[in-house]
Amino acid sequence: MSKTQRTREICGLAPIVPVLVVDDAAQARLLAEALVAGGLPALEVTLRTPAALDAIRAMAQVPGGVVGAGTLVTPEDVRAAKEAGAQFGVSPGATDMLIAACEAEGLPLLPGVATASEAMGLLEKGYDMLKFFPAEASGGAPALKAIGAPLPQITFCPTGGVSPANARDYLSLSNVVCAGGSWVAPKQMVQDGDWAGIETLAREASKLMD
Repeated sequence: MSKTQRTREICGLAPIVPVLVVDDAAQARLLAEALVAGGLPALEVTLRTPAALDAIRAMAQVPGGVVGAGTLVTPEDVRAAKEAGAQFGVSPGATDMLIAACEAEGLPLLPGVATASEAMGLLEKGYDMLKFFPAEASGGAPALKAIGAPLPQITFCPTGGVSPANARDYLSLSNVVCAGGSWVAPKQMVQDGDWAGIETLAREASKLMD
C-alpha cells in the first residue's frame, strides 16, 4: 500500500499549496483564513522562523484548512510539528531517520527529490507522491516530464521557482497533482495585513487547473 495516499489526498485539494514563511504568529490565523477563503485549503508553513510552530498552532484552528509543516529536516522537527498540530509534513529531501520519525508520529510526508534515483529510492519505501525540489533549478517542467516517462507510477508537487508565469507548465503534466508556490502570500501584503488582496491571489491560483 502507498504510504503517501493521505499526502496525495491533501495535495489534490487545490492546484497550489501556499509555501508560507511566517514571521509573526499573530497574523497566522488571518493569513490562513484568507488563503482558505480563496480556495487554497492546504497550507505549508516552513520551519524557517521562530514563529513557525506558533503559526501552525493558530492555523490548525481555521475551519476548512489543512496545515502542514515544511522544511522538516530532523526527527525533532517532525515531533515539534506534530505537537503543534501539523496534519502533514514536507521536506526538501529525505533521509531514513526523517522518514522513520514521520511514520512513528503518523505524520503524512511529502518528501523532496530532484533525481530519478531519489524518486526510485522512495518508491521502494512505498512513497509515490513526492515533492520535486528545487523545481526550476532542477530543469523545470521539461525535466519533470522526462522523469515521469519511465516512472509513471509516481506523482509530484513541484516546488521552488514556481510562479504564475510557469505554474500551468507544471500543472499540465500528467504526473503533477499540485505545485507549491509562495507568490500567493507576498511578504509585503502579509505585513500590511492585506487579507483581501491575498484572498484574491489565492482565488486566481485556485483556478490554474480550470
